[in-house]
Amino acid sequence: MYKTRKRYAVETEKSRKWLEKSRVQIGEKSTLIELPVSVMGAIENTQEMLNDLTIRTGLVLMKALMNDEVKLAVGPFYHPDKTSPFRRWTNQSGYVIWAGKKIPLKHPRVRTKDGSKEMPLKTYQAFQDESGLDKRIGERILLGLSGSDYEQAINDFREGYGLKKSSISRHFVRVTKKKLEELMERPLGKLELVVIGIDGIEVAGETLITAVGIDIEGQKHILGLWQGATENADICKMLISEMIRRGLKADRKYLFTVDGSKALSKAIKDVFGAASLIQRCQIHKRRNVRSHLPEEYQDVVDTRIRAAYNMSKYSDAKELLAQTVEYLKEINPTAARSLEEGLEETLTIHRLDLPDILRKTLASTNFVESPFSVTRDVIRDVKRWRKGNQRLRWVASALLEAERRMNRISGYRVIPILINAIKNNQNIDKLAVRA
Repeated sequence: MYKTRKRYAVETEKSRKWLEKSRVQIGEKSTLIELPVSVMGAIENTQEMLNDLTIRTGLVLMKALMNDEVKLAVGPFYHPDKTSPFRRWTNQSGYVIWAGKKIPLKHPRVRTKDGSKEMPLKTYQAFQDESGLDKRIGERILLGLSGSDYEQAINDFREGYGLKKSSISRHFVRVTKKKLEELMERPLGKLELVVIGIDGIEVAGETLITAVGIDIEGQKHILGLWQGATENADICKMLISEMIRRGLKADRKYLFTVDGSKALSKAIKDVFGAASLIQRCQIHKRRNVRSHLPEEYQDVVDTRIRAAYNMSKYSDAKELLAQTVEYLKEINPTAARSLEEGLEETLTIHRLDLPDILRKTLASTNFVESPFSVTRDVIRDVKRWRKGNQRLRWVASALLEAERRMNRISGYRVIPILINAIKNNQNIDKLAVRA
């Protein structure tokens, strides 16, 4: 029975016949290359063949461009320009960066006629530009560090790119320095920020304070990073002052979301005024209280505190928390003091009467912890921490990588309600001052 051949079979047959006759010519006759193609090899290893063809074609083009530059400087090979102060020299082994790899390539040289000085080829210098390689190495190492096969990832990368381990380290240092500079010098003046979250992450015995902002569209931005031994008020003030230097509007009212640290609250009030809107992380508060209690009381007390924070009305939440404080005084006075300390600041979002979806988003520093989780994945396989800015470089690179992945916050559509609530609170503060 006769069967009609499928279209792809016909096209495949045409391609096979074309491949059998294919030859590639690039440039002048002196740079002619012929690439015999094995039909079976093309069918079985099409991707490898195309990669090889791309690399070989690129190298021929590079050679042609370098030869053209030499020709402009000294004239044609058989008819040199006698007025030119330069002459051709021997070819020298070198390398170029092509297709993200370091590939060996001999390049022509040009020197003065007395041989005393060499003219560097601009084309060769351009082909050695390692900025693209830096980017690839930075991305691969950051991604490779997130898995358990770190050593294998590095070894595979070295083999694929023809680099030594020390060379990879130099490239990565260069990349992370640029990332750190980018983060520390990025302008903040054009950002329409509404919320600023500040929290610290511990890296090898040191604390790095990070600020994350939320703009009027609900998009998150990494604002700054500061290194210190602990999370103290001076370090926090330095971070805030640095952000103001880069354009953060100090005369604008923000909602600050911070962890349970008194130092952060103090630093914010010192810079932005005693009436600053500060929301202490409710999750941190629950953890602190829980840590003071015997195991038999932990779940019961935590349930009561969580229920209070889940209430929509400020008065209801405060009343239940006050009752919990009295209950804790009979069980563990230290836990009672822990809950009572800064209690009002854990209810700031309740006082602003925000919609539930936005209140849940801003009740904790989880939107700051989100980029921290990426950072921890990146740095967990670092075996040795050195002095200097290594911690800053790694954390800055990880934070910027996390920022690239971040989505808008839940409840971003009702941010105008938050903006109005902040303005109304500011007007109340002004009236109180006048009174």
